[in-house]
Amino acid sequence: MASKLLSVSSKLLKTTNNTINWTTLHRSGSTNAARTWFSGRSKLWTFGAVTGAAGLLLYALDASVDASSDCVHPAKQNWAHNGLLSAIDKEGVRRGYKVYKEVCSTCHTLDFIAYRNLVGVCMTEAEAKAEAEAITVQDGPDEQGNYYERPGKLSDHFPAPYPNEEAARSANNGAYPPDLSYIISARKNGEDYLFSLLTGYCDPPAGFQLREGLYYNPYFSGGAIAMGQLIDNEVVTYDDADIAPTGSQIAKDVVTFLKWTSEPDGDERKVLLLKVIIISAFLGAISYYIKRFKWSTLKTRKIVFMPEVYEQNKAKSGDKSPE
Repeated sequence: MASKLLSVSSKLLKTTNNTINWTTLHRSGSTNAARTWFSGRSKLWTFGAVTGAAGLLLYALDASVDASSDCVHPAKQNWAHNGLLSAIDKEGVRRGYKVYKEVCSTCHTLDFIAYRNLVGVCMTEAEAKAEAEAITVQDGPDEQGNYYERPGKLSDHFPAPYPNEEAARSANNGAYPPDLSYIISARKNGEDYLFSLLTGYCDPPAGFQLREGLYYNPYFSGGAIAMGQLIDNEVVTYDDADIAPTGSQIAKDVVTFLKWTSEPDGDERKVLLLKVIIISAFLGAISYYIKRFKWSTLKTRKIVFMPEVYEQNKAKSGDKSPE
């Protein structure tokens, strides 16, 4: 009995030693392969590390600039047009155009928007034509080489309040009113920033010095802005009597209008994205089904080695060989 236990123990010891030796060799081989893989891609890893470090640096710089900004951060507003399934408020765009026309157009331009862009968004074609014909456009030259004035057309862009930049600066104490076509996309926080700027005028804090012709607005960089408070209660009269022309409502409408001018095809792109998602999901499901159907026979087959059948086939092939 004792001899049997000793023989079993020796066999287990030998098996354990062989297993340890095989594992050590396997691990050493894996380690060498890993070292070879990493050493062969040292440049790629270096590039990835540098790119990651640069990204972290840019993020840190942006966060530090925001933290030490010289203006108040705008509050987050709940805009109805934000979201994949939300469209721009066309009634708000119509009211916002009225605000721009009666208030903002005295100083600011919309160089990249034409009257034809209003058709189907906030006006009919007849209404847009009437708006265009209300302006006078200098055209020419004619056959005699003279310039002439004509009523506006749908293809004309919105008129500029000043003939050039120098005239605009002269009329605004040296400040140049920016073009508002893409102002929402050009400013950080977009609609929230512009809404806060239009409604955020207040008296300067104690010790804050304002030059003549400047106004205090905590949402503007530096706090001093050349544009006065133009948006206030009842500065415009809406056609819809149910909409009260309060300062916040007027600011909301003009911001909605400028959101549309920044992205005139925003709703069309949302619809296109939804179509792409639906079609891609359908095609993905069909592709997955076809893949499973085509590969099912290959993935479920089982290869078994049968020595008897192998010997029989070998013998048959030997019998058929020529003498």
